[in-house]
Amino acid sequence: MSLWKLILTNLRRHRVRTAIGATGIALGVATMLSVVGLLGGAVKMFEKILRSDAEMVVFERNVSDLFFSNVPESLVAELEGQRFVKEAQPVLFTIITAPDRPVITCFGIRASDGRLAKATWLSGEVAGFTDGGRGVVLGERAAEFLEASAGDEVELGQERYPVAGVVRLENGFENGGVFLPLGECQRAFHKEGVSSVVTVALADGHTSDEVKAWIDSRHDRLTALENEEFSKTYSQFRILKTTAWVVGGCAFLLGGLSVTNTMILSVFGRIRELAVLRVCGFSRGQLTRMILGESVALSVIGVLAGWGLSVAGLRLLKAMPALQGYIEPQVGVSEVLGAVALALLTGVGGALYPAFHAARLKPAEALRFE
Repeated sequence: MSLWKLILTNLRRHRVRTAIGATGIALGVATMLSVVGLLGGAVKMFEKILRSDAEMVVFERNVSDLFFSNVPESLVAELEGQRFVKEAQPVLFTIITAPDRPVITCFGIRASDGRLAKATWLSGEVAGFTDGGRGVVLGERAAEFLEASAGDEVELGQERYPVAGVVRLENGFENGGVFLPLGECQRAFHKEGVSSVVTVALADGHTSDEVKAWIDSRHDRLTALENEEFSKTYSQFRILKTTAWVVGGCAFLLGGLSVTNTMILSVFGRIRELAVLRVCGFSRGQLTRMILGESVALSVIGVLAGWGLSVAGLRLLKAMPALQGYIEPQVGVSEVLGAVALALLTGVGGALYPAFHAARLKPAEALRFE
């Protein structure tokens, strides 16, 4: 009998122990992929808000959150006067309240911002959203919980605003948010003359380095980054991603303890069997490889089960009516490979002591083991 056949036979003979060990790994994999997928999806949705057909974003240097960033609105005209800029759009991020809704994301934008023009208008029309007006546009989800449509009035903060339209957007944050004309948003939140960020679309044939050099030479309080650079360096994104991996790592530690416990019980529960294998000619290396192989097999089973659990769980969350538009899980190849690598390391690490103990067994003493 080959070593792998023996390994699989041992796992089948001890189904309960196999199930316990594989379950520990499966829960670790499912937890990590679910958390990473949910938080990664949130980061991707926020990235889409910033992009809006632009390659770069300008914001205040060294701020911990874009809600605290203050970029002079005059910068937009300066940028659009440069040959390397095709278009610049200011965006003001704020949090506003409504009856029974303490937190609603609010976007202050200009009428020329293309995101509303590209949206699906469920009621009203894009012409109703003007720079000098007070009409607001509601995302589809926001319109549902505010119970409003075009032509109605909604209470936001301390004021009431006419609803210019309701739109459906692909981005969950935007679909559950409120769009105010930039000037009205600045007035309502005492942010006159500033925005949170300025998104920049490059002119054909020009590079981001030109924008960076221009910003550095004229505005030392501001910084300009490409979208990918921003995603990698923005502190809130780093916190979210780190949190996801820490939570996943803790889940894997618990899974590793489960594997360790399973393998220890497996070794001590068949001491005499291992002794017989030694008497029949198995070397210490073969015993070690057998125990490690059982642990790796447990990890593989756990990875497959955990992957299936995470996919099913994320799809279930995404399909829930109350969460539609807000859950956009993003589980990429790198996350899956990371889960596989961690699972295998956890499995091997959990089997090291049991394998070492099995290799040190002396057949004569082991056969007398009770």
